[in-house]
Amino acid sequence: MEGHQKSHKKVSDALELLNWAEENLTRGTLPCIATRHSTRKFKQEPIEEEKLRQVIEAGRQAPSGKNKQQNHFLVVRDKAVLERLVELVQQEFAKMEITDENSEDIGGAIRLAKKGNYVFKYNAPCLIIVANKRNYGNRYADTACAIENMMLAANALDLGSCWINQLRWLKDNPVIMEYLYELGLHEEEAVFGSLSLGYADSEDGLPNRREIPIKGNEVTYIG
Repeated sequence: MEGHQKSHKKVSDALELLNWAEENLTRGTLPCIATRHSTRKFKQEPIEEEKLRQVIEAGRQAPSGKNKQQNHFLVVRDKAVLERLVELVQQEFAKMEITDENSEDIGGAIRLAKKGNYVFKYNAPCLIIVANKRNYGNRYADTACAIENMMLAANALDLGSCWINQLRWLKDNPVIMEYLYELGLHEEEAVFGSLSLGYADSEDGLPNRREIPIKGNEVTYIG
């Protein structure tokens, strides 16, 4: 009798796993990936605590080299702090000049900063800064995995998001670094990516979920 019950439970568990896979991979996870797009216009409506927690937890669950789990998430919602970051980023980019070497990467940021009113985070009510050890070999990979996880979680939770590079570009800038240290960044860390997060400023408050054809990203099968 006991063996029959165990066998029945194994079948039940297998069916439950198959149902989960069907729901999440064909109607959940894959469409969530295909419909994720960047949001660059946000409402000032605050994010519910539970939704924010789920997004952050998705980032914390991301894979990391040797399972080190040493990403550091600075979740900035304080309006005064966000405004100060915007001010400092604009000031520091405005001091730079566009060159042949930097034009493709930071040329746009320099140009906009010199014009003034440059809001690098697109006025999102929340900015999640992701840091890691400055000299750690997998720093970029671990950070990227975490941010992608958070962007997908945001889409699933009806939130808009956008990858932000500006603080990474300024990771060696003493003015920016000093302020980030004040906010809780550790001395041995640097920022390797950030995420603007909030509700999209659209008619329905939802991010753009239109599926678009992928024309690049070549695939070569071997075998």
